[in-house]
Amino acid sequence: MRRIDAIFAAERAINGLPAEQRLAVRGQQIAPLVAELETWMREQRARMSRHAEVGKAMDYMLTRWEAFCRFLTDGRICLTNNAAERELRGVALGRKAWMFAGSDRGGERAAAMYSLIATAKLNDVDPRAWLADVLARIADHPASRLHELLPWHWKAARTAKTADAA
Repeated sequence: MRRIDAIFAAERAINGLPAEQRLAVRGQQIAPLVAELETWMREQRARMSRHAEVGKAMDYMLTRWEAFCRFLTDGRICLTNNAAERELRGVALGRKAWMFAGSDRGGERAAAMYSLIATAKLNDVDPRAWLADVLARIADHPASRLHELLPWHWKAARTAKTADAA
């Protein structure tokens, strides 16, 4: 636990920094901690019975080690999936309501809308304002430039427009 706590403590210190800076710190400070954790886990696992419950947990992590370490090579990736789980909590809480979407197609549409709203929230964009603007403009917007209407691009364009007006 101390080794894992050290990794999380180092990650907390860089939370909120740009991806490039996080990647640099991870390479210098966190990658050695992760390597030590792997070495320790493999040594400890070799000493245990194959039926040991702790050993089974270690096997689970060690067989997924490459996926676990992916955050060390991409500064955009978070160490945990807490943000995604927080966003899904609303879906889980409303799962009985989602049963009554009317059809599979209705369920797919509801899932798409929920994804759009959650994406807007994750990008600090008011979903209601964004959807109202995008729905009013999308019919006249070129299909080859739909990416401009995504929340992060929309927010940047609004910020630029506000700055130009000032």
